[in-house]
Amino acid sequence: MNITLGIADYVVLLTYIALLLAIGFYLNKRSAGAHSDIFLGGRTLRWWQIGFSLFSANAGPMMLVGFAGIGFSQGVVGSNFEWLAWIFLLLLAMCFLPHYMATRVSTMPQFLKLRFGNRAYYFLVLYSLISILLVWLGSALYAGGLIISQVFRWPLTFSVVLVTVIATSFTAVGGLKAVVRTGIFQSVIIIFSSMVLAWLALKRIGGVNAFVQALPDHYWKLFRPATDPEYSWIAIIAGYPVVAVYYWCADQTIVQKVLAARNLKEGQYGALFLAVLKIIMPLIFIFPGMMCYVLFKDTAQADNAYITLVTELMPHGLLGLCLAALIAALIDTVSSGLNSFSTVFTLDVAGRFREMDDAAKRRMGKWVTLIAGGLAIGVALLFSRSGKGFFELSQGMVSILAPPLSVVFLTGILWKRMSRLAAEVVLYGGGVICLAVGICNVLNVPYAGFWPHFLILSVYLFTGLLAVGIIISLLPTPVRDTPQLPSLLETDKRRGSDLRTVWLGWALLMVVMGAIYWLFR
Repeated sequence: MNITLGIADYVVLLTYIALLLAIGFYLNKRSAGAHSDIFLGGRTLRWWQIGFSLFSANAGPMMLVGFAGIGFSQGVVGSNFEWLAWIFLLLLAMCFLPHYMATRVSTMPQFLKLRFGNRAYYFLVLYSLISILLVWLGSALYAGGLIISQVFRWPLTFSVVLVTVIATSFTAVGGLKAVVRTGIFQSVIIIFSSMVLAWLALKRIGGVNAFVQALPDHYWKLFRPATDPEYSWIAIIAGYPVVAVYYWCADQTIVQKVLAARNLKEGQYGALFLAVLKIIMPLIFIFPGMMCYVLFKDTAQADNAYITLVTELMPHGLLGLCLAALIAALIDTVSSGLNSFSTVFTLDVAGRFREMDDAAKRRMGKWVTLIAGGLAIGVALLFSRSGKGFFELSQGMVSILAPPLSVVFLTGILWKRMSRLAAEVVLYGGGVICLAVGICNVLNVPYAGFWPHFLILSVYLFTGLLAVGIIISLLPTPVRDTPQLPSLLETDKRRGSDLRTVWLGWALLMVVMGAIYWLFR
């Protein structure tokens, strides 16, 4: 990777860093209510703050670099991961969030404790800390640090440490409120720079018609045949929801921002706003990779499609802006992960061993944020020695434990009869099975090609664990353990608020998404 930066690029990058830190520390002393709660920002967030913050946390280095690579090698099929997300954001807003807010939980383990008891709670506390440290922090730092080290010709260790120090500084001081403020700022940078890059690439190609005609027909198909080895329509339709239910509806780093809403409607509108933003994400993240295939297929590769477009098309100044967007995506992912790790550890681990007032929780949260940053550096450097790509590492870890968690959260919300014993068997037994299968899959045991695609494998695991959970719940027991939470219908009746405008928004979005899928049929 050979990138030559000009003075204008360095000016843009330094301006970005200065603005980021200024916004990250802005009004920390004056925001008394939010400052007293570094975990949920005082539950004062508005819908647009939630939507932008979710966008920037989701748009990590994998989004910019990885999605461009998928567009380069596969075409529009990768858009399914964005354009199908609205279904699960709808599930979060209208099914899960009312339960979460009614119980006033701050973390996902707390919800499982209320629904299924302490054993389920302990499982998710441990999993949340591990997943945040590995997926949100370690892999993001490894991926982003690797790119930054290549661009600026810095050592990888220095790049990882620098990003961690920047993200940790305002996250430890300002908590979630600082993460949200910087997330809004970084969302604007990411969207604007990506739109400029896509426009310059389309201009170089010669317009929309030239772009469409220059690509093979299969690049414009959202659904591939069942025989496709990677992205068949069966894998997308059946496999993606297994991971998506957990990621969008039960992952601490995502859900924490919606829990910080000032009321239920603001949280629901925030999820709806993110679903609307999802419409444009393939256009500015995946389509540029397809444009790179048209322009530079003889010299570029999938892994460097994004950087190739940036270096070949962006003039100085805008080149610095694109690099700032890449750094913004990295820092926001890291800061969101740090805040979530601090929240779970302070409230669900340290809080069980000692009583703490609000001031003590703030102090504990700040120290845990700093410690998590140090641990994340170690994990990122460990990943650099693994010999595996960061996409393989992160996706492999998520897919291993997604099936049991998706089963437990779905049945816990939608089926009142799901029992504690069933949840414990699915979590602990299913977790061991999924871990063993995942390791064998990665190591090609018993032989290469034995295991199906990881999306199909997730379907098999989910279906089997769901059947186990249902059977155990239906078995007669001497004393049936009754859940402490009302069913979805009972929660809806008690809420008493008018949700017609929220449902209208989702209905309009469904029409738009239906039109998009008809266009790319």
